[in-house]
Order: sequence, then structure tokens, then C-alpha cells
Amino acid sequence: MPSLTKSEPARHLAADSSDIPENGRLVIDIGDTTIGIFRIGGRLFAYENNCPHMGGPVCQGLVIPAVREVIDELKVSRGYAFDESEMRIVCPWHGYEFSIETGSHPGKPSIRLTPVPVEEQDGRVYVVV
Repeated sequence: MPSLTKSEPARHLAADSSDIPENGRLVIDIGDTTIGIFRIGGRLFAYENNCPHMGGPVCQGLVIPAVREVIDELKVSRGYAFDESEMRIVCPWHGYEFSIETGSHPGKPSIRLTPVPVEEQDGRVYVVV
């Protein structure tokens, strides 16, 4: 009878560093796992391409800055502004947003993307799956 256990995680070459520009991403397949790798603020973040809401291809969605409400000194809303200090990924299926740095949904942090270990060494990017 074949074994039903998953194989041990292994380190895989994902890309050359130059394939992932600042504020960019690369979506790749490693075996049966699709992974999105993002470079934000010079750091790499990687997640499984599977939205926790309904399984959509979250890593293929829009990469946008967070939207913040602008409140003046009298506590009156003056509209909204992009906050480039926090980049987010938006799932293309239903619009769920996630912080690229934390993988968490901004309104309910317990809803999270599945992180994938990622590292950069000697001009190459590696993931562990």
C-alpha cells in the first residue's frame, strides 16, 4: 500500500533575485504547490497561492498600498489616502486583502495566508516546501 504521508520539506531554487523587483512578485509552481514571492522594502515574503476565504489564487491579485481614512484635528473625516508603508495583496476572486509583510487580513488577523520559508543567497531565491 502506498504511503499517504507528505514528503519532508526541501529547499528549492525558485528564481534569480533579479526576477523579483522591488514591489513586485513572482508566482511559481514547486511540485503541487503554487507560491507567490513578493519583494517589499527590500525583503522577501512568500505565501501559498491559496486564499483562506474560498481558495482563490490570492498571490495573483493586485498589489496595492493600504487605504487609510484621513481624520483632521477636529476628528472629521477628510477622505482616504494610500499608505505606501503597508503593501497588500488583494485576492482576485472576492477582494479579501492581506498584508504582504504579515500575511494577515487587516480586519481579522486570525485569517492569514500560509507562509512559505524564503531566503535569498548569492543572487538566487530559495523556498522551502
